[in-house]
Amino acid sequence: MTLKLAPTPLVAILRGVRPDEAEAIAGAIVEAGFGAIEVPLNSPEPLDSIARIALRFGERVLVGAGTVLEPHEVDDVAEAGARLVVSPNADRAVIGRAAKLGLIVLPGVATMTEAFEALKAGASGLKLFPGEAIPPEVVRAWRSVLPKGTSLFPVGGVTPERIGPYRRAGADGFGIGSALYKPGAGVEAVARAAQAFVKAWNGAD
Repeated sequence: MTLKLAPTPLVAILRGVRPDEAEAIAGAIVEAGFGAIEVPLNSPEPLDSIARIALRFGERVLVGAGTVLEPHEVDDVAEAGARLVVSPNADRAVIGRAAKLGLIVLPGVATMTEAFEALKAGASGLKLFPGEAIPPEVVRAWRSVLPKGTSLFPVGGVTPERIGPYRRAGADGFGIGSALYKPGAGVEAVARAAQAFVKAWNGAD
């Protein structure tokens, strides 16, 4: 399926964000024009951060959880208000549980075999991870054989400069982590980084 995020298909990965700063950081990212925000579950009190961001910005962007490894975690994040489930791997039970709850699920895949298995299990799209090992040339090759409309999101090592080559190869969006936010980063720094990524996306047509 083709996953459409608005205003841009950029997913902010806020690994390490704290609940007391989550809304301010998320606000800068929403204002810049990102389409989704993900709080990995190995962050401090992630369910609290997810709940705060979802309550404040859930009507404007897709809010979700990352590093979801177990089916019961899908239930936990859904209860917190997440509508997006992202994993570093392609666990059929996690994918199936998220799909059953009507959530958007992006499992991590690194091979063509994993990609097809994830799609069979009900994945909404594919997180190409780690992105450093899946350059634009590989994305172009994958695009030629995957079902038409499959959404591909490189994650890992994405910089504003790499967005253009990836888009031309067939990437549909990106997950952006440490180049956007690192623990301790201030709101202004995050806002500048977010704006640079949105500018790169808008200029890469």
